[in-house]
Amino acid sequence: MNRSTPRARIGVVGAGMVFDAYARGLAWYGDLPVIRIADIDVGRARAKAEQHGIPAYGTPAELYADPDVDVVVNITPPVAHWEVTRDALAAGKHVYSEKPLAATVTLARENLAQAKAAGRVLAGAPDTFLGTAGQTARAAIDGGLIGTPFAATSFVRSSKVEAKHPDPGFFFQPGGGPTLDWGPYHVAALVNLLGPVAEVVGTSTIPSPRITVTTPNRVVDEVEVSVPTTVAAILRTASGAIVSTLYSFDIWDMTLPHIEVYGTEGTLNIPDPNRHDAPVLIKRRTDTDWSELPPVIAPTRAPEAGPFRGHGVNDLVESLRGQPLRVPGEFALHVLEVLEAIEQSTFAAGVRAITSRAERPAPAALPQSVSA
Repeated sequence: MNRSTPRARIGVVGAGMVFDAYARGLAWYGDLPVIRIADIDVGRARAKAEQHGIPAYGTPAELYADPDVDVVVNITPPVAHWEVTRDALAAGKHVYSEKPLAATVTLARENLAQAKAAGRVLAGAPDTFLGTAGQTARAAIDGGLIGTPFAATSFVRSSKVEAKHPDPGFFFQPGGGPTLDWGPYHVAALVNLLGPVAEVVGTSTIPSPRITVTTPNRVVDEVEVSVPTTVAAILRTASGAIVSTLYSFDIWDMTLPHIEVYGTEGTLNIPDPNRHDAPVLIKRRTDTDWSELPPVIAPTRAPEAGPFRGHGVNDLVESLRGQPLRVPGEFALHVLEVLEAIEQSTFAAGVRAITSRAERPAPAALPQSVSA
């Protein structure tokens, strides 16, 4: 790969907690430079620009107007995703949005229609299934190592955000909650492994209507909860596989696996999708113990390097050069529709059909890391 000439110049809107992971990941590629960062709090944008050696910072409007920015990466809070994506597309930029694509399926469809009309590419997170674990598990299923997959489980416990974030209110408001915060990683991973979802049924609850914030540098002491914080659902994929899910901000810890896939000839144990370079375990009918599958692509970083984002942005840029787009907006829309159905499901309403369809992403082939 030619690392002296940029393949695309990146502008990032949003200077919050996830920005460092994107800065780290895009720097790893070497030829996807972040040339401008923007935030409604310009001081915060300036601080991140200075920290990471980014040459320009300012307001979102200034970023959209910058002719040197080829791709806008939207990592604002979920409730702002639709507006930022709309404005970036209107300025003629390609856009990669953090999860979820928008706060609602209706708004996400508007963004997709706008991108199509403008002839721009709209792609979206999560991209973690493009990492070592997701691709190793995918190769195992495609290679028949566990026979025909017929069921799976997907569990997420509290992210303990109220003990980590100084102002975590948006995690407990529309656009947040465990379903739209953690759920995208799991559902994207499941669609990568098992294909699109056809039906959803489930239920949800809010055990605590107010949450105490314990972060040492907090700016609020309590937040009000206005979205379900424990959600359970059953998904049926178009291929007929059944998936049991439990996503919660209220369960403080548990011993359940993040994702397991059950096949006619064995089981795959798949790590937290955020740990996308962690090992995948397998146990077949004839095995007495679990074993670790050899990775099919090289890990992107040393574990101690910290959170890593950027594979999806790279995927978008490569699609502009004629390669398959593995994280298109339609994929992100399908994930969002599944999650919206999970969050809104009730037993009284019965099964909810998923109307969107997404192609199972093509397997990835990421470049070797150039540094730890």
